[in-house]
Amino acid sequence: MKILFAIQGTGNGHLSRAREIIPYLIRHGELDLLVSGNQNEVQLPHLVKFKKNGIGFTFGKNGGIDLIDSIKQLKPFNFFKDIHQLPVEKYDLVINDFEPVSAWACKIKKIPCIGLSHQASFLSPRTPKIESKDPFSPWILKNYAPVTSKIGFHFQAYDTFIKTPVIRSLVRKNGLSNKGHITVYLPAYSDEIVTKFFNRIPEIEWHVFSKHSKKAYYANNVSIQPIHNLAFIESLCSSDGLITNGGFESPAEAMYLKKKLMVIPMNNQYEQLCNAKALKMMGITVLHKIDDAFHNSLLNWLEYACPVNVNYYDTVEQTIEELIYKTAPNLKLAI
Repeated sequence: MKILFAIQGTGNGHLSRAREIIPYLIRHGELDLLVSGNQNEVQLPHLVKFKKNGIGFTFGKNGGIDLIDSIKQLKPFNFFKDIHQLPVEKYDLVINDFEPVSAWACKIKKIPCIGLSHQASFLSPRTPKIESKDPFSPWILKNYAPVTSKIGFHFQAYDTFIKTPVIRSLVRKNGLSNKGHITVYLPAYSDEIVTKFFNRIPEIEWHVFSKHSKKAYYANNVSIQPIHNLAFIESLCSSDGLITNGGFESPAEAMYLKKKLMVIPMNNQYEQLCNAKALKMMGITVLHKIDDAFHNSLLNWLEYACPVNVNYYDTVEQTIEELIYKTAPNLKLAI
């Protein structure tokens, strides 16, 4: 069986999850990979056959998206050309992790496309969502990468097709410890903004993984280093807690590791605001901006925040088996 696995390349979470899923897909046939978007630092340990620009965004430095640079990165002619030229009809199975080129190629060519993503969980009415003043944002989440069937991932199994998060095997295998530092991943904020606040609490060591720095350096009690998969895992596993944005994978791994967690979703980013709502319902500290009150919020969190109790079992193999034999029963399954 020929399988195409198409992965969103904006951010690191999709690729981190793909690293866990790919070995199980390889068992079921000949696998080709497609990645669109370039705002990531995580590399796949497998050859990527199709590398596309896609439609993504650039992280800003004040808590949101860099709109101007995001517009500059758009290449609509190439996007539509990629859609029409991608040979999805040559595959027995197309699996999509919120990737628009393959999704729209399948839709236009009437090829089944199976969603396997966190975003697929938002297709359930039971998934926590915010009341958006902008109806365009929920519409984008549903139509950015349309699929014909779906398996979603979320912090809790809100519906029958939703699974709990994929926790990286390196996180599961890493020995737990608590060296007292705080791990930080806030890609939409500049190093200068976060360092200013962390320097005011000198008794804490802060490990900042930066989207904006290409070299490691220290600012007193703050260690700033470029994003690196293994270094981030080691820091998180030995930390006292994590401060991050409203993404999915990192908060899930922090909760799995029984670390205290603070999330600061990106400004006007609908998906992250919905994630933050779900986390707040679970007892996680949620802030919506870094402002003059951030210092006191940090002190309160350091003093009083507690880990939440979750059980995220390793169900990747089971999920892939379900996808192959249940979600796609009418596809050619000869290997």
